[in-house]
Amino acid sequence: MSITRNTLKQVMLDNQKDVEQYDIFPRHYDLENFPLMIFVGVRRSGKSFLLFQKMRQLLADGKGWDEMLYLDFEDTRLEGFSADDFNLILECHQEMYGKRPMLFLDEIQNVDGWQKFARNLADKKYSVFITGSNAKMLSKEIMSALGGRYLPVEVYPFSFKEYLSYIGVAYDDLALTATESKARFMKAYGEYFTWGGLPESIKLPVKRNYLSSVFQKIYLGDIVQRNGISNPRLLQLMIKKMAESVMQPVSYNRISKILSSVSGKISVPTVSNYISYSEDAWLLLRLRNFASSFSDRESICKYYFIDNGLLTLQLLGADTILLENMVALSLFRKYGHDEDNERVFYYNVNVEVDFYVPEDELAIQVSYSIADTETEKREKEPLEKLPNVHACRRRIIITYDEEGTLTDKHGTIEVIPCWKWLLNLDQGKLL
Repeated sequence: MSITRNTLKQVMLDNQKDVEQYDIFPRHYDLENFPLMIFVGVRRSGKSFLLFQKMRQLLADGKGWDEMLYLDFEDTRLEGFSADDFNLILECHQEMYGKRPMLFLDEIQNVDGWQKFARNLADKKYSVFITGSNAKMLSKEIMSALGGRYLPVEVYPFSFKEYLSYIGVAYDDLALTATESKARFMKAYGEYFTWGGLPESIKLPVKRNYLSSVFQKIYLGDIVQRNGISNPRLLQLMIKKMAESVMQPVSYNRISKILSSVSGKISVPTVSNYISYSEDAWLLLRLRNFASSFSDRESICKYYFIDNGLLTLQLLGADTILLENMVALSLFRKYGHDEDNERVFYYNVNVEVDFYVPEDELAIQVSYSIADTETEKREKEPLEKLPNVHACRRRIIITYDEEGTLTDKHGTIEVIPCWKWLLNLDQGKLL
């Protein structure tokens, strides 16, 4: 059934009210200097809020809805909207206001063929801001179809610093010194560690139910339904296994054998497809081995979850996994995670290092605690060996809450609590 003009106008008016009523937490993305942007990320990561933030700023600056057009393509009244209906959006706005608008198009990936409309808008010099929950929106094919006109922006759940600001917990030097404020800070750190930074979950007293509903939407809507998966139970088993394997390099072949042993034969190509679909939905993020051959870089990788809260749903008592996942997300947030991701790696040949950032000559090991002598030795040894083969200007062991320094012939290895490292990383420092 095609969309009528009256329906489209009513949705546009209702969407305007939604924008005006939301409580907006400002995030530090540069939305001023480029007229064509695509915001991509997992569901509920805050992409729509960035659109709201931009529109609310324009309203505060004296602009009106006659100069802006906002449409949420997840509005159920737009079911059946097709690529042929896109021009109707501009026609309806023209009939309502008689002006050329700046466009804000939310979750546009729900409409097949949206790329042609987006490119036409760019060709006609419209200002356009788009969001989408599909990582393929950043693929080379899509960006090529858009003619390189749009600036892609990856949107992640709240960083630790954003999380603290959102809940009103101080993190300056004074707050981290005083007993009571430090206790509040550490409580917030523990909650962020376990439940992640999806904005709408943060102030809920019980977060599990909300996170479960988000996971179901990603799992059933963005992966199963979108890709026509006939055995969703098998996909769910694979996701659980990927959660348990967060700290380990995994191959398609290994996952295939594990799943085949518990649920009947599953082929390597099927595993490859399921992982790819999970990446497309921004549930999983891939990390490649810096030391691998080209073929192995694609088939033997480490995988991380887009949010610790979504990972917690899959695990029981796995603090070290959550810690490493949180470090990975922070590195991706800083350095980006495009299709190629040629900036952040792990290193595994003769020596295993959790993270290696070649451009900053940064090597990182992650361990919940190194209080045990054997654990300290195990985590220190790779950082002693890596400088023999690759430049390491900085070597760090990130722990949950332990701090200090270790030394070897190459110099100092810093031991840093994850909370301190996160705060400094958010401020643009390498610490």
